[in-house]
Amino acid sequence: MNVESIVNALLGVVWSPYLVVLCLLAGLYFSVRTRFIQLRALPDMLRLVFRHERSDAGVSPFQALSLSLSSRVGVGNIAGVAMAIAFGGPGAILWMWVVAFLGASSAFIESTLAQIYKDRDAGGQYRGGPAYYIEKGLGQRWYAVLFALVAVLAGAMLAGTQSNAITSAVNEAWDVPVVFTTGVLLVALGAILVGGVRRIAGVAQWLVPLMAIAYLLVAAMVMVLNADKVPEVAALVLRSAFGMDAAFGAMIGTAIQWGVRRGVLSNEAGMGSGAHPAAAAEVSHPVQQGLVQSFSVYIDTMVVCSATAFLILSTGLYNVYDPAVNGIPDDARLLLGNLPGVEAGPRFVQHAVESALPGFGRSFVALAILPFAFTTILALYYMAETNISYLCRDRPMPWVMGGFQLLFLLATGYSALNSATVAWSLGDIGVGLMSWLNILAILLLQKPALAALRDYEHHRRLGTDPLFDPHRLGVRNTCAWER
Repeated sequence: MNVESIVNALLGVVWSPYLVVLCLLAGLYFSVRTRFIQLRALPDMLRLVFRHERSDAGVSPFQALSLSLSSRVGVGNIAGVAMAIAFGGPGAILWMWVVAFLGASSAFIESTLAQIYKDRDAGGQYRGGPAYYIEKGLGQRWYAVLFALVAVLAGAMLAGTQSNAITSAVNEAWDVPVVFTTGVLLVALGAILVGGVRRIAGVAQWLVPLMAIAYLLVAAMVMVLNADKVPEVAALVLRSAFGMDAAFGAMIGTAIQWGVRRGVLSNEAGMGSGAHPAAAAEVSHPVQQGLVQSFSVYIDTMVVCSATAFLILSTGLYNVYDPAVNGIPDDARLLLGNLPGVEAGPRFVQHAVESALPGFGRSFVALAILPFAFTTILALYYMAETNISYLCRDRPMPWVMGGFQLLFLLATGYSALNSATVAWSLGDIGVGLMSWLNILAILLLQKPALAALRDYEHHRRLGTDPLFDPHRLGVRNTCAWER
């Protein structure tokens, strides 16, 4: 068996239908338990997003949001959406929306738990995430170590999907050799990574809003040019999602699977990655950052992913592969082949924008992918670094972090130089493993988060500033709050 066959076999095990069901049911369960906090608390979310409190130990809520959006808003919003359409049909987009709406409640729970159980590292900075709340809340050190190890590997795997998209888009737009782009990318990454979380958050808080606004403005221009096709696109998505479209009628199962898979990879709700930057924020109550992180899921999927989907579907420039045929897709296996010979990914979006704005599309999408993917790599590194810090917190060893930085750069460069199919499959395996471990953990450890939510809402009803007191709620092992 070659490497690609082994990776695909692992992918089939990790992303079985059971994980798809778990993601959807967990999101539905937390939505009911929180009384649909993702809808009720929208005004609070908007208010909290722009708070700028920070301290020597923590970053501001806005910086934490920017750091989490760096991870959520990435190539998954461009290449990931294109791949969902290519392998799941247009109906996969509806299931991306569903998993985002339900997943916003999962993101709330995991981020609130990350704040409750956050700690300080050897340098005095806040650290937290699933490994921390699994050990402190569940008392299962082995489970926490397992998650931390998986998160470190997943960070490197997912970074590869971003670097591969950068080199692919730049090569498509300007015919720049992949090797050259990879070299420049690794030098830039290395210069920022040595600066730690503050440098990463500082870059993210400026780059993320600018890149998202620019991308959405161009998407809006294409929407205006294709305004007459909006009803047609909406109808196509609905028909395909429920197997009622003539061309894609047999793809309902595939649409759900790819929509959920790409939705989780894009918005990361339930995966646990967003919990890491959430723990780094300086707030007076854990629920505040839980609400901010819940809102970030909407920004990612409902806004940015939807813009990409409209770009592709309204221009009709995409391929859809027959799910009944296994193996690497080629033009002989197409159900719909409007871009023969074009691999699923950023090139779909480049052709779509190019058709509406000739001479502009390929370059613009490449320019959009550069900051999208670059900031995502930074956020993934921070996630992996946090878990390295967790594994070594009792015996800090600078050489371990330095060695990991080198391995992270090597893994990022390897995927940048290789097949997009393998890079994305490895990323999916990382997402799947983290999702299995984290969703099961937050289902077991939901009570402190729900108690914190009741406490926060009690303060809001009284009109007082919510201040978190873990002792009053009977929550233990909350070192950062007790200090």
